[in-house]
Amino acid sequence: MSENPTEGVSTLYGDPKKAILKLSLPMMFAMFVNSLYALVDGIWVGGLGDLSIAAVGFINPLYLIVIGFSNGLGAGATSVISRYIGAKDKKQVDNSGIHVLLLIAILSILFTFLLTLFLEPILRYMGVDNRIMNISLSYGRILFLGSIFIVFTSTAYGILRAEGNVKKATYGLLIGSVLNMFLDPIFIYPMKMGVFGAGLASILSLAFVSILLVYWFKKETYIDFSLKNFSFQFSLIKKILFVGIPAGIEMLIVAFLNLFLNSILLIVGDIQGVAVYNAGWRVVMVALVIPMAIATSTIAVVGANYGAKKFENIEMIYNYSIKLGLLMVALIVVFILIFAPQISYLFAYLPGLVSIRNLISEFLRIICLFFLFLPLGMSASAVFQGVGKGLSSLLITVIRLLIFEIILTYVLTIICGLGQYGVWYGIVLGNCFGSIFGYFYVLRFIKKLNKEEIK
Repeated sequence: MSENPTEGVSTLYGDPKKAILKLSLPMMFAMFVNSLYALVDGIWVGGLGDLSIAAVGFINPLYLIVIGFSNGLGAGATSVISRYIGAKDKKQVDNSGIHVLLLIAILSILFTFLLTLFLEPILRYMGVDNRIMNISLSYGRILFLGSIFIVFTSTAYGILRAEGNVKKATYGLLIGSVLNMFLDPIFIYPMKMGVFGAGLASILSLAFVSILLVYWFKKETYIDFSLKNFSFQFSLIKKILFVGIPAGIEMLIVAFLNLFLNSILLIVGDIQGVAVYNAGWRVVMVALVIPMAIATSTIAVVGANYGAKKFENIEMIYNYSIKLGLLMVALIVVFILIFAPQISYLFAYLPGLVSIRNLISEFLRIICLFFLFLPLGMSASAVFQGVGKGLSSLLITVIRLLIFEIILTYVLTIICGLGQYGVWYGIVLGNCFGSIFGYFYVLRFIKKLNKEEIK
């Protein structure tokens, strides 16, 4: 805890372009390692067979809900705290941080109760059959028993980003990911725990990082979490949740879309279609770290400038984040197009999985094209979250996923009869049209904001 502006806070007060670059690069590296863990985890689980891959795939939508609302709460924390930092209101900075911790406790209790007690009926409603039910329950129950660690770490990173403290957020992500990658193969194979071991490794890693984050909050942050600074304000809860709930619903929509796609794939491709999609999507998640890191940094930088009433900087911040994102994802697309067969081998290295291997390779070469439009949509959502307009950010996600992607996927897969390929092309085209909508929508908002400033 520091009374004077830290290096991170000083970064937020400085040049917005340099701030985005300085905050984004270490975050990209940390998120890349974290996504690499998910990739490695998929490789280890892949050695257990396609039933285990599919079982983990059915738990993923539920995990996305937990991580989504946790990240949403973190986005709310970033938005509110960074705005008070921009306004140089230290008292409300500290008070906001304690209100976020209160919300973490409530959300953790809620998820632990719901997803451990009602996991089996939820999975049956999702269409999970007896072939993989026990495997899914084994993985899901241990994972959701540790909801407190999932929620706390995800939200804590949002608090650190709010004060520009990306170093600590980076260290936390790196330590958790490396520890997870170390424990995964030990628990899965030598200790013969299977997918239960994969879930246990995740929770133990997050528990260790949680202890580390608590230490940093006590000693090394700009925000002072002492209860002497706490004064309950319902208005603060509303400000945090006004960004956090829509951001969480955005991930709920992603989870719903994942469930929808799994269901469509079961119809047209049986278990194999689900296995191909979920294995290939782990590669997508690695590439997603670039626009995600830039967008996450944009929330804090926009929030600080909005709090300081420097409205003229917001359009420049948005355009810069798009250019930076497009430059980097273009390199990723070229890499995947060239090395898709080699990447697919990582998930289907057993002799009997050649057919899945070829399908994963085709999936990657099609799906990588949707990266090219992500910076437009994700940075647009980040701008709205930074200024506290969570519902506008949610609208972009609804248009992109619930309207464009679902409709196009259904049309291409069921009506046009393209099978699995209809799902893949539906994702690409839906994201393209939705991101273009987000681009023009945020520019309209920025134009209106600048007019109000002139008045």
